[in-house]
Amino acid sequence: MPRNILRGCERMEPIVFCRGGGCTAKLGPAVLERVLSQLPRPTDPALLIGSESSDDAAVYQLTDDLAMVQTLDFFPPMVEDPYLFGQIAAANALSDIYAMGGRVRTALNIVCFPEAMDLNILGRILQGGCEKVMEAGGSLAGGHSIADQEVKYGLSVTGTIHPEKIRPNNAGRVGDALVLTKPLGVGLVCTAARMGAASDDALALAVRSMTTLNKYAAELADRYPVHACTDVTGFGLLGHLHEMTRPDLTARIYMKDVPVIPQAAAYADGFYLTAAAQRNRNFADGRVKLKGLTFAQEEILFDPQTSGGLLFALDADAADEFVRELQALELPCGKIGRFIPRMDAEIIVQA
Repeated sequence: MPRNILRGCERMEPIVFCRGGGCTAKLGPAVLERVLSQLPRPTDPALLIGSESSDDAAVYQLTDDLAMVQTLDFFPPMVEDPYLFGQIAAANALSDIYAMGGRVRTALNIVCFPEAMDLNILGRILQGGCEKVMEAGGSLAGGHSIADQEVKYGLSVTGTIHPEKIRPNNAGRVGDALVLTKPLGVGLVCTAARMGAASDDALALAVRSMTTLNKYAAELADRYPVHACTDVTGFGLLGHLHEMTRPDLTARIYMKDVPVIPQAAAYADGFYLTAAAQRNRNFADGRVKLKGLTFAQEEILFDPQTSGGLLFALDADAADEFVRELQALELPCGKIGRFIPRMDAEIIVQA
């Protein structure tokens, strides 16, 4: 991938395209939990899904058989190629609609861009984002832009769903299998890539994972008894799994079954780590038990994912067939564990 995409810009310094972004730029879960807990709760009964469960999108009922799904997401670049960045940022924002079980209808661009930077770069970002919205079957209907010191891009997305077909993140059941549709390790690979240490193969797999819409996994899931779903992004697998648990549930995860980009463990051992992953680790303290894992395996579980996979809770009897169908998408996926009656931790991960 091109290392110097700013060639020909009016000013080469101090503007840098990729400092380290994607979902590693998120505020930590502990900070958000503390701040959001102080806000008043909406009382409109038509708001079927709000912020109370830290779910992936808001759902507002319009009629007996139609609800609107709303979400937005934006962040700084995590790759050097602006076109790929646009694709990744758009795929990431669209993912929340798919996690809820909805269909994408419209999207609006969210743009922060330095006035001194080459506008051709902005054009490539927007082209990448537009193509992903079109692939999703949606219409890019406009947007909003501001001048900023650094590049940021994303989408505000509106989808639709039948009110009885919503997939909340916290409706899993004891005995449900947990299926993850994309490999972990994207944050570690992108961090290593910024340091010039990532292999071409690792970076190619990470980019392919990040640019793949969760549309296809979500559409497959429509044919299966799915009870709950979330997408795995900046809080890492364990942070988003925490949002799926309840006081009566524990998630038991088997590390050997978790799909991982093969080189990610080596980059963790090489300390290509992010501050976001350490915030995720701190948040998990007291909530998660890790049994027999290596340091690298732990870091992979805390690694913030950008445009990560969907994590489904579904009837265990249907999980193997679901995974077989997902494998046709040609990305690492797997049945990684199950929900069991509540034990002494929200999440138990064993080697």
